[in-house]
Amino acid sequence: MPVRRLEGIPGFSIDRVAAAAGNDPEVLRLENLDTDLAPPAAAIAATQAAIGKDDANSYLPFTGTAELRMVVAQHLHRLTGHHYDANAEIVITCGGTEGMLDALLATTDPGDEVILTDPTYAGMTYRARLVGAVPKLVPFRIIKNEWRLDLEALRAAVSNRTRVMFIMNPSMPSGAVLNKEEWNEIAKLCKEHSLWLIYNAAMERILFDQHPYIHPATLDGMRERTITVGSVSKEYRMIGWRVGWVAGPKEIMSDIARVHIYNVVTPTGISQAGAVAALQSPEQDFLSCVAEWERRRNTVLEQLKEFPVISAAGGWSLLIDVKNLGYDSFTASKLLLEKGKIAATPMRDWGQINGDQFVRLVFSNEPVKRLAELRDRTTRALR
Repeated sequence: MPVRRLEGIPGFSIDRVAAAAGNDPEVLRLENLDTDLAPPAAAIAATQAAIGKDDANSYLPFTGTAELRMVVAQHLHRLTGHHYDANAEIVITCGGTEGMLDALLATTDPGDEVILTDPTYAGMTYRARLVGAVPKLVPFRIIKNEWRLDLEALRAAVSNRTRVMFIMNPSMPSGAVLNKEEWNEIAKLCKEHSLWLIYNAAMERILFDQHPYIHPATLDGMRERTITVGSVSKEYRMIGWRVGWVAGPKEIMSDIARVHIYNVVTPTGISQAGAVAALQSPEQDFLSCVAEWERRRNTVLEQLKEFPVISAAGGWSLLIDVKNLGYDSFTASKLLLEKGKIAATPMRDWGQINGDQFVRLVFSNEPVKRLAELRDRTTRALR
């Protein structure tokens, strides 16, 4: 019998789709948040150069190398205008995923409520459950083919048991990007109810259609309430390096550091060296990748304009509404793979209102030339 902590926590469907796709080169790999765009060349060189160095082959410092913490502090200063103490307000983690669990363990007790969007990354919802918290999902609504957060539902979701707003922007899997009004309402509720904002910033600058960049810590009164969880996985295409960070006010970061130390201890030294180089790489390297991901998104939208697809304003993925085609997400995913040779992930466990009617298409891992086959493949599978 599983322990109660694991009750209601499903396995991921992504790896099942990937296993079914196998190594068939004809399959469009749209199931997982990977990208074929290379990491910064300097990051690869720095990682290679760190191999064999004594300092890179150590558990110390437990909260990450001093150099990486300083570079992260500089990165956050550029984005927010705020100064972060590299020694007291930043902890280096094994990817953003470890950082999210650390932050939840440091800010909630069992039975506390955590507010998330619907849909959202299943790894956020079930990490909240794993620590014993109660997820409360607030829906995105589709308005003029854009995802907009239901602010009335957001206000209604806050109770005297709520401790945390847990928000990803751009949101995954939908590609929703919060606007200023939505961020202001989140900030207002956090301040009125003394809530922490855990901000999953993994894709924060991957924005399309000239959407403005907004970091919640820049909003009035939110520097002291925002816990930022970042990583080099998405923006710097360094998924396999498994390096992230948590940054926030000193009083909570000391607790997050304790959780981190007893959870993982430290990422590998060679990957931290690569992360330092990535965060110091030219801005144009990142901007050229965003432009390419936007071209790929545009190709998907053009190919599937006759299908019920909701546009992504940022990130690496978007959703197709398969319920309107007569399918649940698992059936549609199966048909897409078997008949269209498209590996796509069912969204059954990624939302309540916005869940089983959607299949996710990741557009970051296939070039435009291959994505231009989507119309014919999807028609074979779902029509």
